[in-house]
Amino acid sequence: MTALLADLVAARRDEPAVIDERGTTSWAELDDRVNRLVHALEGRGLRVGDTVVAMLGNQLEMIEVTLACAHGGWLFVPLNWHWVAREVAYVLDDADTAAVVVDERWADVMARALVEADAPRLRCRLLVGGGLVPSGFERYGDALASADTAELVDPQRGGPMFYTSGTTGWPKGVRSALSSIGGPPEVLTLIAHTMAPTIGVTPGDRIVQLVCGPLYHSAQWAFGVFALLCGGTLVLQHRFDAAEVLRAIDEHGVTNMHLVPTQMIRMLELPDDVRAAFDGSSIVQILHGAAPCSPSVKRWMIEWLGPVVSEYYGGTEGGFITLISGEEWLAKPGSVGRPLTVVEVLVLGPDGELLPPGETGEIWFRSLLGNDFEYHNAPEKTAKAHRGEGLGTLGDVGWLDEDGYLFLSDRKIDMIVSGGVNIYPAEIEAVLADHRAVADAAVFGIPHHEMGESVHAALVLRHGHVWSDALAEDVTAFCRDRLAGYKVPRSFEVLDDLPRSAAGKLTKRTLRDPWWEGRDRAI
Repeated sequence: MTALLADLVAARRDEPAVIDERGTTSWAELDDRVNRLVHALEGRGLRVGDTVVAMLGNQLEMIEVTLACAHGGWLFVPLNWHWVAREVAYVLDDADTAAVVVDERWADVMARALVEADAPRLRCRLLVGGGLVPSGFERYGDALASADTAELVDPQRGGPMFYTSGTTGWPKGVRSALSSIGGPPEVLTLIAHTMAPTIGVTPGDRIVQLVCGPLYHSAQWAFGVFALLCGGTLVLQHRFDAAEVLRAIDEHGVTNMHLVPTQMIRMLELPDDVRAAFDGSSIVQILHGAAPCSPSVKRWMIEWLGPVVSEYYGGTEGGFITLISGEEWLAKPGSVGRPLTVVEVLVLGPDGELLPPGETGEIWFRSLLGNDFEYHNAPEKTAKAHRGEGLGTLGDVGWLDEDGYLFLSDRKIDMIVSGGVNIYPAEIEAVLADHRAVADAAVFGIPHHEMGESVHAALVLRHGHVWSDALAEDVTAFCRDRLAGYKVPRSFEVLDDLPRSAAGKLTKRTLRDPWWEGRDRAI
């Protein structure tokens, strides 16, 4: 048996552990498959400290690879399956990848990425599914079927490193306390139990956690894996479908789930008869985060489902930082909550001075447990996100009130949050600048009712080019060939020139601010 699942198998052997679009897997079956996967990867040359990259959806295999890495002492790197080959190739090299596991849906992208990448340490390529097997790959199912079933000897703890879009145009790996390698795997269960109150579960209770956002995202991963290690059954939905979410909640008796505001809006906009047929009495807590939420949307959710709707503020770098329940939010509308007991939050001025309640400044946080983060292979970026001993920032701006509740007002860093996904304009601007018709480009977020923000590009055209529907289509197609779809601008404006300072720095706020005038938020 595996160290992390042994007690759960003993208690719930034939009960469902993971339910995905392809079927149901019991605790005993999950344990056996994880055990086989560890042996399979070790048999293909993986050693403690190696990196396993997974390009998988919300499916059983994503959980299996996570748990296998947790026992093999391997760094687990989940990839955004929206990425194009050049982005995947960069991560394969940056993470010093030893093994790749990819679902057949993205086999072509991975195959192209492997051609572009160096990846000198790559020793294993596994394909999930029954599609055509690319050269150099073997089937995941075959690897498990032929693997040793013996007990694991001296398992070593591994953990995840999540890649986020980089401000310089390339993804950046975030290494946190979860990324530690070595020692007993059971430490992950201890972390999960410690986080249980934050994610709204109680170890040992009959938890059913619905994951309807991508597991390559650190928050979705935490809500899924931590709930599982607390004994919860996972129900995985690969692509969010609002009506299907309601059906799944009632069918499986879902108790807990994580949402982003875009998903909440889509649920609220379902036809009246669909919402009227929904029971939802099994729900214990819905947590939302990852993007700013309109107060009206939050209030409508609470009116519909009751005060089970809670909110957190945090990020891949700092984990969960603040938390606010539905009842608290009704008394403090717009707040993202008070710091967790193990986190200190400070609001600092431009010179690093501590600001009093009510004054807006940059938000900094510190783990009181001594946990910290760093950006993989990027010491300069790590240093820029820190101040003093263990004090880090996500680049957000806000204030604390007299009662210690945090409110967000803006972002210091030049980032767009669309549908809960972080998008950094620098990469998009670089692609636009390569187009034959574009002389200069500025990319920023503009308001969008459903997504929170939409990617917008202000362009200056080269001499001889005139903006038209045909050129707009050409620029869009050019971007789609070079960027993940969610990064492609959804709208354009054409200007004679872009505002720049005397030093030549783009003053993007001049372009962005008019779009946000008259609104109660700047993000």
